[in-house]
Amino acid sequence: MAAHLSYGRVNLNILREAARKELREFLDKCAGSKAIVWDEYLTGPFGLIAQYSLLKEHEVEKMFTLKRGRLPPADVKNIIFFVRPRLELMEIIAENVFSEDKMHSSRDFHILFVPRRSMLCEQRLKELGVLGSFINIDEYILDLIPYDGDLLSMEYESAFRECYLENDQTSLYHTAKGLMTLQALYGTIPQIYGKGECARHVANMMLRMKREFAGSQNQILPVFDTLLLLDRNVDLLTPLATQLTYEGLIDEIYSINNGYVKLPPEKFAQKKQGEASKDLPTESKKLQLNSAEELYAEIRDKNFNAVGSALSKKAKIISAAFEERHNAKTVGEIKQFVSQLPHMQAARISLPAIYIRWILTLTRYCIVQKDPLIKILRLVCMQSVCNNGLKQKVLDYYKREILQTYGYENILTLNNLEKAGLLKPQTSSRNNYPTIRKTLKLWMEDANEQNPNDISYVYSGYAPLSIRLTQVLARPGWRSIEEVLKMLPGPHFEERQQLPAGLHKKRQQGENRTTLVFFLGGVTYAEIAALRFLSQMEDSGTEYVIATTKLINGTTWVKSLMDKPDSQTS
Repeated sequence: MAAHLSYGRVNLNILREAARKELREFLDKCAGSKAIVWDEYLTGPFGLIAQYSLLKEHEVEKMFTLKRGRLPPADVKNIIFFVRPRLELMEIIAENVFSEDKMHSSRDFHILFVPRRSMLCEQRLKELGVLGSFINIDEYILDLIPYDGDLLSMEYESAFRECYLENDQTSLYHTAKGLMTLQALYGTIPQIYGKGECARHVANMMLRMKREFAGSQNQILPVFDTLLLLDRNVDLLTPLATQLTYEGLIDEIYSINNGYVKLPPEKFAQKKQGEASKDLPTESKKLQLNSAEELYAEIRDKNFNAVGSALSKKAKIISAAFEERHNAKTVGEIKQFVSQLPHMQAARISLPAIYIRWILTLTRYCIVQKDPLIKILRLVCMQSVCNNGLKQKVLDYYKREILQTYGYENILTLNNLEKAGLLKPQTSSRNNYPTIRKTLKLWMEDANEQNPNDISYVYSGYAPLSIRLTQVLARPGWRSIEEVLKMLPGPHFEERQQLPAGLHKKRQQGENRTTLVFFLGGVTYAEIAALRFLSQMEDSGTEYVIATTKLINGTTWVKSLMDKPDSQTS
């Protein structure tokens, strides 16, 4: 089921199996038949660790979503609540427990906090009068979840907001703990590099934890050579732009959640030529997206403009193989499929085109047209980031137009964007972005989308700053861009972790190094595609595994900074 996790340079199935083992051990603590009551947000991440078949093997007979009121009927001995440590969820759990007590139920209650047990939550349960009802109160440490053979995510949806708006370092602690778990399974990572305040905090916590557990380390030959920690605020521009890889666009348009995408039912209507479609499907189609599907793995990291030709070549191969049986229909069907792929004009924001002369006009036009607020905010923030802020007159104009058009409740959102550094007034005439852009070659006018030779293909001419920093670190090293690093927010640093005797890696001639790149605050699928491209380059010398607090796109990222996102995105 999870064979694709062991295809890569690092066998991430080891991490998944360790998580499954802990889950089985907890379930076995609760003897007898069980019903699980899920915090809805956890069902997606848990689905990547364990399918229902595993739960059923351990006497899980029913599963419910955590909701207010009475629990649905279930003839089971144990009720287990799987929840995040959130105070508001404790009140719902208390309601559920009280409703069972009124029915004079003889069930045993258990609670599993994910990813950490919370004293505050336990205190709240005590105040609500239900703490004594629980037989087991435990924690399930689900920090890093394997999504693919080279991809790990914590799916910590509020990490960026907590770090940059609320000054809450909880997500950084979870990150450090997750990296320590990784080192327990894959060996100590000898070199740690980082850029940004959050990166520095995580590295410090890791080093402190290593000192505290000195002497209890597993004697494992290191799998990773280097860890690179990158703050999202080092590169605020990249997530704001529309991703132009196939997988990135699927995420922009339909949203990929926990490795799955839901597609509209009308895309799957059976239609005969010249006839209107009958009996349209009514349910969305849910598809899993990972490297287990060969064709998807081949096209997902391509620029969208290169997907059509790739599918056409594949169609001809399939057609040749099945020509006699299928009468060469396959080519026509695939051509029709390509022609039906969603048009991109509504959301496409191409970075090399962001010039001051027309960006103000474009944004004004979008506001007049009452385009989705998220789109407006992405455009305005891009302009601000590229220009080290906006002139006060321009900033005031944007604020006034947004508040008058979309509602004055958005003043809180604008304030949040300012606090996060995405939207701000110009405080000096000096703008470092042109220097950063030229030194790191971020804008490439001759980007080859069909047969790329540079990472800039993922945004049709813009090379993500985060990935360029990763590329330069591998070769020739950050010392060559010392001045540029000083222009970017936060410190840059290097730490070395001492390896136990006899565990120093002897590299074979021509063997690639393995680097774990950890994005604190989120990473986009386009950035992931760019790192995969670097791994595949013949002269790269480095293969990359990607980890993050959250898989994001511009919409989900900006939404996480909005105070009332649900009513503002349409």
